Amino acid sequence: MGPWVKEFHTSCSMPYSAGAAPDMSFNGSTCEEQSDNSAVSSDRKLPGERTLKLLSGSCYLPHPEKEETGGEDAHFICVDEQAIGVADGVGGWAMHGVDAGLYARELMSHSVSAIQEEPKGSIDPSRVLEKAYTSTKAKGSSTACIIALTDQGIHAVNLGDSGFVVVRQGSTVFRSPVQQHDFNFTYQLESGNASDLPSSAQVFTVPVTSGDVIIAGTDGLFDNLYNNEVTAVVVHAIRAGLGPQVTAQKIAALARQRALDKNRQTPFSSAAQDAGYRYYGGKLDDITVVVSYITIQSCTIQSQL
Repeated sequence: MGPWVKEFHTSCSMPYSAGAAPDMSFNGSTCEEQSDNSAVSSDRKLPGERTLKLLSGSCYLPHPEKEETGGEDAHFICVDEQAIGVADGVGGWAMHGVDAGLYARELMSHSVSAIQEEPKGSIDPSRVLEKAYTSTKAKGSSTACIIALTDQGIHAVNLGDSGFVVVRQGSTVFRSPVQQHDFNFTYQLESGNASDLPSSAQVFTVPVTSGDVIIAGTDGLFDNLYNNEVTAVVVHAIRAGLGPQVTAQKIAALARQRALDKNRQTPFSSAAQDAGYRYYGGKLDDITVVVSYITIQSCTIQSQL
């Protein structure tokens, strides 16, 4: 089965089981495409001033055995707020009859609500995650990664083994570290008192510039592809003029291919071997990929009397 695809027409798209947000061109967009009300925005730019913008697309491939329920990953793309997020419900809950995807989806939904309450242009991902965690009551647990763009760079918070990389001019210039208590035992948020806390999450500020590419994903991506493999797909996509959604689909497809390959070394098999296990090949899992191209948007705003 191919990637779950759905079209969205709102500021924030939350494709829980549907896997792709609308694609946009890497060539940038006009002010009108960003916001019909930009001329009266409180933080409007002066004539000729330039600002950074995220152009994002996504792809979600649920585990083949979980397609009917939509898998356990969730993610969102907030266009106006310039923010993205991914979450991975911890699959071990299935042994207790709990669909951890419900927790991940609720966590991302509350994250979107918290983002929309943040001051425009100064979103604090740590505060967003704290609010979302407090509001999420579903049974289960999940990792979380939330990223917001400002003119100073990207601000991000990450808890667990989801995460993101930044690619610049064909090289990986940043990769968020994995947070695990032990091999295959990730940090995770859970309703109640038994979980890790949002305060345990790692917080990052990464300077970015036009032309950089952010790839956020769950462990279904990063367990199966090394950084250089992700970067190679991005470089090929940019050279071919592909938009972020198609790039996300290509990365997810390669991750699924590696997950099914029992004859190739992968990040997961390397980690398993380091932990003393005899394991080779990929790890079949839900795969979420969100790709964001960073572009410059030039806006000329006319004064209103």
